[in-house]
Amino acid sequence: MPKSILSFPAPRARLFALGLVVALATSGCAQLKGRQGYVVDPTLTQAITPGVDNRESVEKTLGRPTFVGQFSDNEYYYVSRETRQLAFAKPRPVSQEVLRVRFDPAGNVAAVDRTGLDLVSKISPEGDKTPTLGRQRSFFEDIFGNIGAVGAPGAGGAPPR
Repeated sequence: MPKSILSFPAPRARLFALGLVVALATSGCAQLKGRQGYVVDPTLTQAITPGVDNRESVEKTLGRPTFVGQFSDNEYYYVSRETRQLAFAKPRPVSQEVLRVRFDPAGNVAAVDRTGLDLVSKISPEGDKTPTLGRQRSFFEDIFGNIGAVGAPGAGGAPPR
């Protein structure tokens, strides 16, 4: 009787091969960890004191901010986020910390605020179209709808002579 390629001489070798197959199959299911943004050092972030520190001392202690306030440069934001991802799924946030340092007009630290994962919101769009107000037009109305409207009175065309 001919020997098969997949037949193993001993039960120990079969058990090893089975373990190897299981290990390879489950290695694709391992969680991937991700870190984005500022790497938080609790000692440094707690060292920022309102009334004592200023812009220069904050930048020397924490480094450049992740971003500066949109409406004024009196706010520094340091954002740190940790995510987990399983195989090909979308990453989901596990922890997040946003450190906001507010400055007074003189450039001294006025307040230090911390927020976490509680402000993360999931936005799920509804369908693949954005609902709009107005008339629903067909494909052909979009293409041929302006025929005859060019130069018509009140349509914004050239004034009549």
